[in-house]
Amino acid sequence: MSSEVNPLMSKLLPEQLSRYERDGFLVLEDFVTAEACDRLRERAQKLVAAFDPSEVRSIFSTHEQTRTSDDYFLGSGDKIRFFFEEEAFDEKGGLRQAKEHSINKIGHALHDLDEVFAEFSRTPDLAALASDLGYARPVLIQSMYIFKQPNIGGEVTCHQDATFLYTEPLSVTGLWFALEDASLENGCLWAIPGGHRLGLKKRFVRAKDGGTRFEVLDESAWPLDQLVPLEVKKGALIILHGLLPHMSRTNRSPRSRHAYTLHLIESGCEYPATNWLQRSPKLPLRSFEF
Repeated sequence: MSSEVNPLMSKLLPEQLSRYERDGFLVLEDFVTAEACDRLRERAQKLVAAFDPSEVRSIFSTHEQTRTSDDYFLGSGDKIRFFFEEEAFDEKGGLRQAKEHSINKIGHALHDLDEVFAEFSRTPDLAALASDLGYARPVLIQSMYIFKQPNIGGEVTCHQDATFLYTEPLSVTGLWFALEDASLENGCLWAIPGGHRLGLKKRFVRAKDGGTRFEVLDESAWPLDQLVPLEVKKGALIILHGLLPHMSRTNRSPRSRHAYTLHLIESGCEYPATNWLQRSPKLPLRSFEF
């Protein structure tokens, strides 16, 4: 697998680290090959084909996230589970289009439970990247396969990854792999350069009486007028600081925008039991080594 990563990108240059510290994100074009991207896409298609939507219908939404946080979602931290787009169903509860065009994402332990995703997620190159970012003992906490379906791909509102994967001290970093070209047309990422210096706005935690809630730390509004689009080609990697405000808009185009994301935390940091994503001791967190 490591042979499929551009060796020139396995270490960050000083100017790249400086740009990352300044902006809170860094785009690395051609980080993985088209073949590696296609292999993940093919595997995701097989997982969706084997999924029976009649067993459970969990909808992912960032607009009413506490309302849509069901037990299926809350138990997904150490499993492979499927979440539908908000607009996937009609008023009678039936799918508006084929199953494979209705899934919003698969999460949240693909990197541990699926051989193809594990191979992609655990490479010496990514370990070196984490080291360059300052990690001493990084562990992979979460993975997601995001479809951003044609015509109905839902908006992901402006957020910080540390809201959902909080540690003390803060340590989460997102690795966002473009498995297809991501453009303005099909819902590319947007970010606020330097926004990671604004501080943590809120935490997404488990409520005492069940479900989830947002713990608001700062009620000030995001400076959304400062958002810039991160249009990238297939094979690019976008590194996202855990405090970086970022989002994606709806996809009303006829083209999907598949992406795979990994989130890292420092193993020496405290990971609170109130965080929404929890894992069984039977599946402990691991680093980039198999």
